[in-house]
Amino acid sequence: MPLPRRMGRPGLLGTMARTAVITGTASAVSNRMQRGAAERQQQLAAQAQAQALVDRAAARTAARTAPPAPAQAAAATDRVAQLTALAELKAQGLPTDEEFAAEKARVLSS
Repeated sequence: MPLPRRMGRPGLLGTMARTAVITGTASAVSNRMQRGAAERQQQLAAQAQAQALVDRAAARTAARTAPPAPAQAAAATDRVAQLTALAELKAQGLPTDEEFAAEKARVLSS
């Protein structure tokens, strides 16, 4: 005659089996999440590296094709305008000769 089976709570083997299944599932999920995070990190690093290469290439191209010293041309035009305005004031007799010479020297030295 077979032994009667207990109803209700699982036995020791049933509890161990359930614990093993839960532990295995949790480990698998955790490992997959870590792999996914690592893959995303690698993709972001590769994109950043590619963008850095593109930026460096664009900077080299811009350096080769940039017009030489536009600031110097603007400064020379600015000096001419200042000297012209100073000469007009001198023609009106506003600054003295010493003031005119000092201001002219200041404009030419800057």
